[in-house]
Amino acid sequence: MTSRRHFIRTTAPAIAALGLAPKAASLAFGAPRFAPPVAVFSKVYQELKLDFEQSAEVTAEAGLDGIDCAVRDGGEIVPAQAADKMPRYAEALRRHGARMLLLTTGIRGVSSAQAGEILRTAKQLAIQYYRLGYWSHRPEVPPATLLAEIRPSLKDLAAMNKELGVCGVYQNHSAPQNHSRRNAGCDLAELYEMVKDLDPEQIGVAFDLGHALIEHGDQWREHFERLKPHIRVVYVKDVQRNSGFVPFGQGEFARSGFFQLLARMNYRAPLSMHIEFDWAPPGGKTRPLLVQTLKESRRVLGQWLV
Repeated sequence: MTSRRHFIRTTAPAIAALGLAPKAASLAFGAPRFAPPVAVFSKVYQELKLDFEQSAEVTAEAGLDGIDCAVRDGGEIVPAQAADKMPRYAEALRRHGARMLLLTTGIRGVSSAQAGEILRTAKQLAIQYYRLGYWSHRPEVPPATLLAEIRPSLKDLAAMNKELGVCGVYQNHSAPQNHSRRNAGCDLAELYEMVKDLDPEQIGVAFDLGHALIEHGDQWREHFERLKPHIRVVYVKDVQRNSGFVPFGQGEFARSGFFQLLARMNYRAPLSMHIEFDWAPPGGKTRPLLVQTLKESRRVLGQWLV
């Protein structure tokens, strides 16, 4: 029988070698270096009018970790029904091995409809991050004036988030091509001004590379570096900046180096996968095709993460 001393003497060099080469050790044991959970933005489920059980089944069939649930006017769950329906939806997901990982809301302040109720329910369901609603620029209001209106709302909301133990995130969103609307924070420099004085554990950024490429082109990276301390959630949708959102793998994400940047910053929050492209011909949207679309999008996303 091998003695304890002999075992230590013969295994110590191997243990030391693994300690000196964590990447090799990780690969040796089959552990992925960068594998955050992936949620699908559940807005796509509304296109087929899926109920909670059907949505949970599709999520599981597609091999996803969970959903980014739309809890807002016109969403899967409307604010007035959040306290009742969020737990029911979360339970349906749990039965299928998935979770409600993120929320997308219209909350812009402590007085937003059912804000406290939504966030307390989120906390009970162990959901840490929720997306805020938008402020839009108005022709008659100078940008600096709009920022002055936004900051007090964010400050008050940050205080409530701290008390509840949740974090609100504001997404950068490019302006429509017809310029019919331009939200605050489209310009990432403006978004930085919105959040720079706030604790990112209470109010952070939901970074959307697709919209950043449309809005800033190759300058997206310098904005990303400046915003990096504030980034808490990342939204994923492939894009060709001159033609809009495309199926995963047909745009610019693969050559962006974006996911390597996330890995280096030790990003561990869920990724929110958005299906913003036409995934079926008119009249051809079916549940099997949606599952196939989600599976393929998740497969390509997995390649980007390696």
